[in-house]
Amino acid sequence: MGSAADDIASGIMAKWARAFSKLDADALASLYSKHALFFGSNPTLYRGRDGVTAYFKGLPRWRTSSVQFSDVVAEQAGPNLVNVAGTASFDADEGVVKLSVKITWVIAREDFDWKIVSHHVSSKASLI
Repeated sequence: MGSAADDIASGIMAKWARAFSKLDADALASLYSKHALFFGSNPTLYRGRDGVTAYFKGLPRWRTSSVQFSDVVAEQAGPNLVNVAGTASFDADEGVVKLSVKITWVIAREDFDWKIVSHHVSSKASLI
């Protein structure tokens, strides 16, 4: 049986993967805090749900869109705060992984639900 932090992280990841599979920008944005800071696969910092929506609406429309999370570590950082790190592997064309990144999220309780407050992805390749 997983910890509460594991359950919170896996619940958000399942919702995120479902929404991503449809490239549903509004559904994805609903998983984020109104105060979210978001660094995705480009250098722009997106802010809030409107920023998250803009990011996902700007992504290429692939034939298939799926994500698999692996090597996930979740830590309860406080009663209303969960810190998450792992790998996100995106399958954009019939089983071929096009992108695999390191991902970190900070998830906080907001308006009686868990929302992603901070989203950051970075290259798995060593930079130095």
